[in-house]
Amino acid sequence: MQFVTLRNGVQIPMIGFGVWQVDNETEAPDAVAESLKVGYRHIDTAAVYKNEEGVAKGIHASGVNRSDIFLTSKIWNEEIRQRRTKEAFEESLIRLETDYLDLCLLHWPVDGFVEAWEALIELYEAGKIKAIGVSNFKEHHLEALKVAGLMTPLINQVELHPQLPQPDLVEYCQDEGIQIEAWSPLMQGKFLDIPAFAEIAEKHGKTPAQVVLRWHLDTGNVALPKSVTPHRIQENFDVFDFELDADDMAKLDTVATHERLGPDPDHIDF
Repeated sequence: MQFVTLRNGVQIPMIGFGVWQVDNETEAPDAVAESLKVGYRHIDTAAVYKNEEGVAKGIHASGVNRSDIFLTSKIWNEEIRQRRTKEAFEESLIRLETDYLDLCLLHWPVDGFVEAWEALIELYEAGKIKAIGVSNFKEHHLEALKVAGLMTPLINQVELHPQLPQPDLVEYCQDEGIQIEAWSPLMQGKFLDIPAFAEIAEKHGKTPAQVVLRWHLDTGNVALPKSVTPHRIQENFDVFDFELDADDMAKLDTVATHERLGPDPDHIDF
């Protein structure tokens, strides 16, 4: 396991288990329990995923102490727009059967995000959240928080992978002490179409998916791979016993097309 230490001293496991599009009833309990059995200690969910109850069941079934798990959820856009951040946070706690979160994020920079960020700061200062951050924020969104005189987020969770490395945003966040977390770290499977990953995987005796995840670790990103298949859950975690060398990283630099697989945060209608 590798960890990164946030600006406030909180440690976060660099490989987390993502549960986007994981069914609340039929998949989340077993997948979360399996991930914790394998060794994951970082679970990333969100209110809009509608599987927080399933995540809670998986945590209980695993037998792993809540205090040993870094648990993340997110405030959804409609709650941000309606200025319901604190209420939405409490509702997530109920569904997750916990009395605190390790990390809470604003899911997208929609109308009202500055006020929502103020509310998250108040929850953080009250000790209900160990770390707070944002998701899908570009530089100008982060600048808006700065102009408002508010605390700098500890984390920015964005779409990031070898095809979309976002160097300018990464540099900005590094300068501000904001840790990058990567969603869709495995490029929604598109790495399978790019020979470089298979070539590097063969060199290290690993799989192409493991090479992609190792790229994240060696780049300094927290990565949140998702799977409901036990052998893939295991595979995605077995990335701590090798490193990519300079030649590998140079080869993967050529993969960048700077095309998004998900929405552009400046053009969302949800």
